[in-house]
Amino acid sequence: MASAAAAAAAEWEAAARKVLVARKPCFGLPTACPTCLPVFLYLRMAQVPFDIHVDTNFPDADHIPYVEFGDCVAFNNEKGGVIEYLKDEKIVDLNSNHPSVSSTDVLETKAMVSTWLADALLYDLWVVSDGSIANDIYFSDLAWPIGKILHWKKTRHVKQLLGITKLNAAEKEEEIYRKASAAYDSLSIRLGDQVFLFDNSPTDVDALFLGHALFVLNALPDTSVLRGTLQKHDNLVRFAEHHKVQLLETSSSSSSGLGSSPSPSSSTPRRRPSSDQSYKPKPRTKKERTEEEKKFRRRAKYFLATQLVAVLVFLSLMGGVDSSELDDDDGLDYED
Repeated sequence: MASAAAAAAAEWEAAARKVLVARKPCFGLPTACPTCLPVFLYLRMAQVPFDIHVDTNFPDADHIPYVEFGDCVAFNNEKGGVIEYLKDEKIVDLNSNHPSVSSTDVLETKAMVSTWLADALLYDLWVVSDGSIANDIYFSDLAWPIGKILHWKKTRHVKQLLGITKLNAAEKEEEIYRKASAAYDSLSIRLGDQVFLFDNSPTDVDALFLGHALFVLNALPDTSVLRGTLQKHDNLVRFAEHHKVQLLETSSSSSSGLGSSPSPSSSTPRRRPSSDQSYKPKPRTKKERTEEEKKFRRRAKYFLATQLVAVLVFLSLMGGVDSSELDDDDGLDYED
């Protein structure tokens, strides 16, 4: 393991170019995906230059975001995600700058952001929202039937994940917002008048919460309960606005590309990207593909095939159903 980590770190240092693959920008954010934005901010906080490439081919895939460097790739759905991998492999570890800070405090605060606030954001985005925000982020490049089906599918998945049924919907909503409010209260007390949550430099928790706060303040509507709850805490709003200027507006005006980062990630072999800004891979020389490459290609083909089947099913079996019915739960009890 140590030798693998050392090899990954060496690959990261040797890579002339790092590329963050994320979902498209929207709402004044470099990427409007709530999962991609913290990774973007983490790399920016680490002052790592990187390019950003927008992927619209896999709107519901969980391997996005991912970071390519040299011949390696760090996927979101492997080894705890991109940030965790970069930390574990000692590639980019912002937390190492805080030897005097209790690791327990950091982990407890991170758990609160990653559960209570993440759940509340999922609820607002996929259950409360009319679907327009999610459509702008994930499905606007797809044909209407595919986008509608994928949105309906994701909404059902989120309800199952949060344990929401027709019978407990009101109680679950109250619980979700109560926990989010408690999390904001705790973060507001911890932040105080500081620039960062812990001491005078960032941690991964700062990146996670900043990504959450920027999305809530910029993407969610004025009527959002979650947005209104966050705006009750002036210091949290100032935290988001200050770092938005420092990490997004100032950085983008002083550099032509969108950053790079200092550590290796997953060990999936990839060809090194070309040096032009549009991110087009160099032509590959003929060679036998690795098992990981074959697996990735099979997943891509499977994804395209399933979407085609979804369209055919929609047109043949659901064409006569009113669109409002797709927003319902189809009468299914998720406790079954």
